[in-house]
Amino acid sequence: MKSPLGLFIFFYFLQVIVDAQSKAESLIDFTLKKARFFDSYRRKMNERQLKSINRMFKEGTKGFEGGMTAKKYMKITQTSKATATRDLKVLEELGVLIVRGSGRSTHYYLNLDN
Repeated sequence: MKSPLGLFIFFYFLQVIVDAQSKAESLIDFTLKKARFFDSYRRKMNERQLKSINRMFKEGTKGFEGGMTAKKYMKITQTSKATATRDLKVLEELGVLIVRGSGRSTHYYLNLDN
């Protein structure tokens, strides 16, 4: 009969392997979605928009915390509020970003399911 400690260690390492596999699958899925995303949208975006989208993708599978806002866009691209708002609206219309909220609470998230 196996010892309880031996079984515990076995199941612990089994769980570590399963978790690692799950993270690897998630990363592969994210990378494929990112490649498809850029295949679809790269030529439709200007330099500022590409810079902000690349910054959002930089966060990887955990996502860009709190989504993109006009304020964050202004900081990343060094542009005015009007340009930031206009660029974000274009990205929304292209289907690049999904909008949640309104007014000052507007947040934009990458549309990776398109």
